[in-house]
Amino acid sequence: MKRREDLSAPRSSRRIGVQYDSDVFGAFSESIANFLGTARFLVFQTIVITLWIIHNIAAPDRFIFDSWDRGFVLLTLLLSVQASYAAPLILLAQSRQERRDRITSENDREVAERTQSDTEFLAREIASVRVTMSDMVTGEDFGDRLDRLHDTIEALSAQVAQLSDARTGAAPSGDTSDSSSIVADEN
Repeated sequence: MKRREDLSAPRSSRRIGVQYDSDVFGAFSESIANFLGTARFLVFQTIVITLWIIHNIAAPDRFIFDSWDRGFVLLTLLLSVQASYAAPLILLAQSRQERRDRITSENDREVAERTQSDTEFLAREIASVRVTMSDMVTGEDFGDRLDRLHDTIEALSAQVAQLSDARTGAAPSGDTSDSSSIVADEN
């Protein structure tokens, strides 16, 4: 059996022995991308390129390192290298930011769902409390009922007094204390 067909052991990877931490490298790329996207960098780059061109045009021939005659080949090479490294670093930083934004939006969605379910639960609880409270007697209702009960007791007392007076043959009077003593004497 050939080694490629042997599935009992994992294959060894044929990578170059370079190991790196993707989070550290990602943080580094984000710091570079953040610096490249500032006005400070653009001003600094403009000053360096301007000084480069002025020096290579105005300096004596022995101090020129990138001549105008050759079309500033070294400057073009440096800017190309900068662009070739800046673009992937910016893309890497953007992809990390997209991952963070996706995680944040998923967390926000979960929080919104929990908030909605909690709100619906609280709305049901408030509705049940309202239903329960509608069946309860309030202080005003209780006072009204006591007043009606008091009026009923007074009316019954007056009727008892009239009946007592009618039995004894006495004239009805407004004094209920006499009628209550008569009722007590009859018992």
